[in-house]
Amino acid sequence: MRSAAIPAVRVPPELREAAEEVLRSGETLSSFIEEAVRRSVEFRQAQQAFIARGLASSRTAKKSGKYVSSSAVLGKLARRLDKARRSRASSK
Repeated sequence: MRSAAIPAVRVPPELREAAEEVLRSGETLSSFIEEAVRRSVEFRQAQQAFIARGLASSRTAKKSGKYVSSSAVLGKLARRLDKARRSRASSK
């Protein structure tokens, strides 16, 4: 597949300077921008998928009438977090 260009974007000189100041060794402004766009796209795709799962779960709960209380969810998350912390502590 051939590559495509992203339209030029006008930014204040301060933003361009700030971007250039944080470039890593051997990194170009173009590669920095490409990575930023890629990360933004991936984030938005994940965000859209998360929202879609939430809406689907809501529809399922409404149809079935079965809901899980927030305290039950938070309790389960707390137990998972405690387990992960213990696991991490024992691996050190």
